[in-house]
Amino acid sequence: MTSSFTGHIAGFGTSSGVRIVVGAWDASPFGPFADVMIEDAAGHRTLIAPRLTVADFVASTYTFDEVRIEPVSVESGDEWSVHTRSLQLRFRPGRRLWVGPLLGLVPPPLRRTATWAKVCDPVAARVMPGVRTYGSAGNGRTEWYAATDVRHLVSARATWEGEELGELSPVQPPVRFGFASAPGKPTLTTLTSYVRE
Repeated sequence: MTSSFTGHIAGFGTSSGVRIVVGAWDASPFGPFADVMIEDAAGHRTLIAPRLTVADFVASTYTFDEVRIEPVSVESGDEWSVHTRSLQLRFRPGRRLWVGPLLGLVPPPLRRTATWAKVCDPVAARVMPGVRTYGSAGNGRTEWYAATDVRHLVSARATWEGEELGELSPVQPPVRFGFASAPGKPTLTTLTSYVRE
């Protein structure tokens, strides 16, 4: 059985050392939802999910030190905003990366396959440090990504538990939620994530 999640992932760092990954999913087995993964400067990893069913699935796929159930609202546009009880953030996507048009050339039937993701994995890791397209989803499962577009983030501001996190920064060190990090450069990626039991 394979589950698919179609939407966007935004990943960026801050000058405080906190790194943030937002998943905004338009279509999934759980319906539309958004979740947030946060790793602080000390390496503490927190998942914020909107309900327990989502939290259980995500926490069985990735690794966290803490899980919080909080409403997660996302508004997209020229500027994106994400709000939970613990986190408020805004970010602005900019130009497409050079790889974006190339991703659109891959025929969808091929792009969706695990085989294609496995072939692309070493290339993606070399071209965009931190990125992997194929790997373990834990508990004997496999996960792969099929991206269709990637854009730079040109600005971001975030508040975590009432504290301003500082300026937009690279995702350094890489986040440690799963087999892959977000790209080292702050980005917004349009993609489908697949998880096969």
